[in-house]
Amino acid sequence: MLDVIIIGAGPAGITTALYTARAGLKTAILYKDFGALKKAALVDNFYGHLEVSGKDLIKTGIRQVRKVGVQVKNAEVLAISQNEDMAITVETAAATYTAKTAVIATGANRHTPRMKVSISDDSDTKPKGLAVLEGRGVSYCAICDGFFHRGKDVAILGNSAYALHEAQDLLPIAKSVTVLTNGKKPVIDFPANIIVKTGKIKEICAQSGMLGPTLKSVVLANGETLPLSGLFIALGVAGGTELARKIGAVVQNNSIYVDAHCRTTVPNIWAAGDCTGGLKQIVKAAYEGMVAGMDIIKSSKTRGVN
Repeated sequence: MLDVIIIGAGPAGITTALYTARAGLKTAILYKDFGALKKAALVDNFYGHLEVSGKDLIKTGIRQVRKVGVQVKNAEVLAISQNEDMAITVETAAATYTAKTAVIATGANRHTPRMKVSISDDSDTKPKGLAVLEGRGVSYCAICDGFFHRGKDVAILGNSAYALHEAQDLLPIAKSVTVLTNGKKPVIDFPANIIVKTGKIKEICAQSGMLGPTLKSVVLANGETLPLSGLFIALGVAGGTELARKIGAVVQNNSIYVDAHCRTTVPNIWAAGDCTGGLKQIVKAAYEGMVAGMDIIKSSKTRGVN
């Protein structure tokens, strides 16, 4: 079992790993890609660096943590859970890892699907997006909200391994599960018990009610209408807030809530970097990585890990 497992190889995750590994804690980093920082062609406002690209900065960080014994694996994280002994299990597309503590350092989700939402009997003609239906049929966590749609028709918006994972969580609960790729080609093979629709989505239809609008159906560009109880968003890979929701950590304003020590509301789970909100700056992410790392070291000594 690992002492620390870190999800994300950006400034927050790398800095956390440097502190925990140097303190003798068995540490591993799982990451899928380089996140938003890889798009930075030039970074010149971070201490000690002149004209370095974001991608090169991350590559250097990975070499740095490997030098102190950190296991670094390129793997897509699908889910995170906690057992009765409070140990953390992280599931990837290829393997499962167990650790005493975990740090979510995935960066911020910067892609929100923009879709037209039409509400019946709605006098407000202003354009509406998916946010108006969040918690009212639209969800970002199958294991969290699948129960509310038991015995009903649901759909997943996505085309990757993450979408498949969410669909598999819903199969034992829902009447039917459909994957909507919204015009994109599926990047994996979905099993026969999952319906796959590759057509473009024209609009999301909702019905008004006393407590607000609720999801009614999805209309595809070819005119096909799919009556739905729930629509689960699973685009790309699971982000920090999605992983936090899966394990029951509090999420506020699409950011993971943490205290002054970068602890989430779930024991043995920390979060650091852009996923906790605030300024999207390398120096802030590195600072929170240091805070999380030092607090994990302190906590490990209390538990007698070393």
